Amino acid sequence: MIAAEGLPVQVACRVLAVSEAGLYEARKRAPSERSIRHAMLTDLIADIHQDCHGIYGARRVHAELTFGRGIAVGHGQVELLMKRAGLQGVSGRRKWRRSKPDTIATDLVERDFTPSGPNQLWVTDITEHPTREGKVYCCVVLDAYSRRVVGWSIDASPTAALVTNALGMAIDTRLGRSGGAGTIIHSDRGVQFGSWAFTRRAKESGLLASMGSIGDCYDNSMIESFWSRMQVELLDRKKWNTRIELSTAMFEYLEIWHNRQRRHSQLGWLTPIEFERNRIITVA
Repeated sequence: MIAAEGLPVQVACRVLAVSEAGLYEARKRAPSERSIRHAMLTDLIADIHQDCHGIYGARRVHAELTFGRGIAVGHGQVELLMKRAGLQGVSGRRKWRRSKPDTIATDLVERDFTPSGPNQLWVTDITEHPTREGKVYCCVVLDAYSRRVVGWSIDASPTAALVTNALGMAIDTRLGRSGGAGTIIHSDRGVQFGSWAFTRRAKESGLLASMGSIGDCYDNSMIESFWSRMQVELLDRKKWNTRIELSTAMFEYLEIWHNRQRRHSQLGWLTPIEFERNRIITVA
């Protein structure tokens, strides 16, 4: 208000063509329902933004308000209030990593990452990130049906043991002793995925090995998209001092944040665990 900036009230009213009585009456008036609601929503948005470590943008904040907290609010209103509060999510893109082929398997997926149920198609890949002590390597096995991380392994070197351990975790937690006859495990042509240890573990459990073409990120686009989000939401947000520090952060991201808390647009704004639970209940 002009008068609040030190200009005499009489002059301010003359400039704005309003009466002094109207000015004083406006000062006494109680806040409108709209301003009260905006203040309440802004507080909730700030809480959500803090809980997600500043990762969520307007779309996911809106999803959390709607699906997580049961508040009816428009996307445009959330975007406006976030802008006024100076809040925004993280964004960015990573460069695609190319790999060299070793043992080659047939591409059984052909870029169709839409299975009709769980444990029909798993995708896997390795990423790396530096710390002041050296690099940390992470292998993830993702169920394409729910985007859930079903297996993971973290190590200081990109060995065959890294990918075999991640696959073993996925088999043990999702398939058990019965194995997974017909489950496709899709990867790029990295030497680790063509190793004897990895292929033997897959075959013994009844999995069907599948590999994309050389240097084509689209042949394993789902896992590449996953790494891109993890890069932006976690890895590139700070400088990491030790391997233990980064490994702990990776574990929390995979098991706690991604699987249990992060809302995915392709899953109707549900988390992977919520999506699987809802589908199981629906089928039952």
